[in-house]
Parts: sequence; C-alpha cells; structure tokens
Amino acid sequence: MHVNAGSELSCRVCRASLTRTFVDLGSAPPCEAILSPEAAEQGEVAYPLHVRVCTECLLVQLPEVLPADEIFTDEYPYFSSFSTSWIEHARRYVESMRQRLGLTSDSFVVEVASNDGYLLQHVAQAGLRCLGVEPTANTAAAARERGIETEVCFLGRSSATDIVERHGRADLVVANNVYAHVPDLDDFTGGLATLLAEDGTLTIEVPHLMRLIELRQYDTIYHEHFQYYTLQTIARALALGGLAVTDVEELPTHGGSLRVYAQHDAHASEPSAAVIDLLAREKAAGLHDLEGLTGFESAVHSVKRDLLRFLLDAQEQGFTVAGYGAPGKGNTMLNHCGIGRDLLAFTVDMNPHKHGKFLPGSRIPVLAPSAIDEAQPDYVLVLPWNLREEIMRQLAPSVSSWGGKLVFAVPTLDIVDPASTAVAATSPVAPVIQEVAR
Repeated sequence: MHVNAGSELSCRVCRASLTRTFVDLGSAPPCEAILSPEAAEQGEVAYPLHVRVCTECLLVQLPEVLPADEIFTDEYPYFSSFSTSWIEHARRYVESMRQRLGLTSDSFVVEVASNDGYLLQHVAQAGLRCLGVEPTANTAAAARERGIETEVCFLGRSSATDIVERHGRADLVVANNVYAHVPDLDDFTGGLATLLAEDGTLTIEVPHLMRLIELRQYDTIYHEHFQYYTLQTIARALALGGLAVTDVEELPTHGGSLRVYAQHDAHASEPSAAVIDLLAREKAAGLHDLEGLTGFESAVHSVKRDLLRFLLDAQEQGFTVAGYGAPGKGNTMLNHCGIGRDLLAFTVDMNPHKHGKFLPGSRIPVLAPSAIDEAQPDYVLVLPWNLREEIMRQLAPSVSSWGGKLVFAVPTLDIVDPASTAVAATSPVAPVIQEVAR
C-alpha cells in the first residue's frame, strides 16, 4: 500500500485526508468518451485512476480529477435499454417493489439517473405515477419518447426541492447504479432524502466492494465511479442525509451488487437479519479494517499478465482475436494493459451510437455486431463479462459454427467453447493455444 505524503485530498464522507492507496491503475481517458473518426486523429487527455481508501471511515474512493458534468454530458453514449437482461432485471424489480411496498395507482415513484426510461417504463405500464431525473439530455429525450416524464438535471438538495414543489414527495425513490457516480455525496444524499416521503422507501443498487476484491473486478474502476462501497460505508454515506439502512439484498448484477433499502432515520425500522449477517461477513473478510483493504494491486497485475500473455501468444501463432462489447469497464482494462489494434483488431457493440467510432485511448474501432460473423475470428474477447450468460446466448450459434472460442479475462482468464459451454482453458494460456493449433 502506497503512502501519499502531503496529499490535500479529503474523504467525501468524513473529510479526513486521503493518504492511502487502494489501487493505482495509472491514467486513462474518460471511459465513455467514444471517439469520432475525426477525434481519433487528434490527442486525448488522460486522467489518473488512483483509488484511495479513507483511513478513518474506510470509504474506497476515486478523487474527482474529472468533474461529473464533463462525464455526463448532453450526448452520453450509454443507453440502458441495449441490454435485454438489464431490462428484465428492471421489470422484476418493479414487480417486487409493487408487492413489497403495496404500491397502488395513488403511489408516486421517482427514479434518479433514469437514463432512457428502461425501468420507469415498467412503472408506467403498472399504472403508477412516475418521474425520471436524468442529467444527460439525449437519454432523457429517449425516455420522453417512451412517454416517461423526465427532469433533466443533476440531483442535489436544491434541484430536489424544486422537484418536490412541483411533483410532491415520492413513496419510492430508486437510485440504481448511480450512488457510485456522484462526487458530492453530501448534496446528492440530501437530495435523495428531500425527494423521499416521510414514510417512503429508498432503494439503491451499487456494486459491492467485497465482490470487486474477491473476483478481481478492477475494470469496474473508472472515472464515472467515484466510490466503491461495502454495506458499512454505504450506511455511513446515507447518514449524511439522515437516512438509515433497513434491509439489503445481494444481487448477481455487475459481478455482484447490493440492493440497499433505506428510510428516514425517524421512521426507519430496525436493521434486518440480512443487514446484520452481511456486516458480519464483511468484517470477517477484513473489509472493516484498514489492513484488510490491501493487496489488491497484485491481483490486478495477475489479470493483466494473463490477458497479455494470451493475446501475444495468439498473435504469434497466427490466430485472430476480435472484441465483443464497448463498455466502460472494457476501456479501463484495455488501457491499463496497453492493448491496441495490434492485439485486438476491432470490437463490436449492440449500441448503434458507437458504430464507426473508436474506443478512447486504445483507438480500437467499434463496429456493428455483424462484423463478428464476417470476420469469423478464432477468439472473441468479451469485454462486458458481467453479461456473460446473455452474451453466451447471443454469440454461441454463430461463433460455434466456425469453431471460434470466447475469452473472458475476469476473474481469471477463461477460454470457452460456445458449442459445449465447457471451459476450454484457464491461465496459463500458451499450452492451450498450442493444443487448439494442433
């Protein structure tokens, strides 16, 4: 663990100085800054990906080297609706909340970071009044085309007060995969509390730091993710807005996430058995102790070495490799590993907004999915490993038809035969490639 003497950085929860390193991934351009052909001929600005851990409250966090309003711009390229599994996850969530909270046609649901209306469309279809709050204009416009009323703004105490004055307070406030994306935790958490009715429920979904460490998911670190939470640290953050954790569920999404339930302190029920149990398991894993949050860099280096060894061996033996997906996490990995077009000829993505453009840093071309069928590469490196099952179903028929293999780099390097869904190899890789060559 490095010590950064003289650092003036301070923790977003307790304001203590940030002097310890969790992991340092060097520098990279913003992960969603997909390049047009013209921009790909120009220079890029890279920003540090140096994640710290607070020695006082243990919040793992990335300093705001790139302001949020420069990341979440009017032309944000990420649209939630391009993942069918994510749409289904949202549908199941809405049905679960209707039953759990007894939501009726008189209920009001607000989603913060509502993107293109992927979740609120299910709320509207259930006959519930809803409102989206989304800072990126192009995704908000897509939501409005679905008939979802959407406020275009960053959430904070002031914007939340304005929303409440015009729409009222919400029985359910949804904040899925946004609580890691806000650098001003105090103002944002205060905004969530302002939106929430006195007896209302807030749910937050966020990747779990315990899974990130266990499964070596370092590619989920990028400039959009300012915090990396345990249940303990998310409870400390929510307390900034007078909110208390009442329950938690562990989800498989994004490699392992938490769904945290919270209410206003004055109306909160006692923490559930699930909360007590998970806090105990986090403590047993060493995550409630500063020294337990060390050693992650060696795991990161292992992932990098295995992936590079595979790509170099494949190239030397004349095998072709293409990518599948253009997610933010993929750009963290590609840039940290120094992978460019010499090792990965191109990648494809379902999102047409990315076609004909280039990945930031690596400058790898992003093509339509049909390019995989045309090129018939020997290996397809799957960058969004969190959608492994969905992508296996999408790719298996075509890739298996020409004898291709799928490659997953996290948590360990797996080469998968989609025809049998059997793991063909794990690192070390060179013997595997030689066997395929025979």
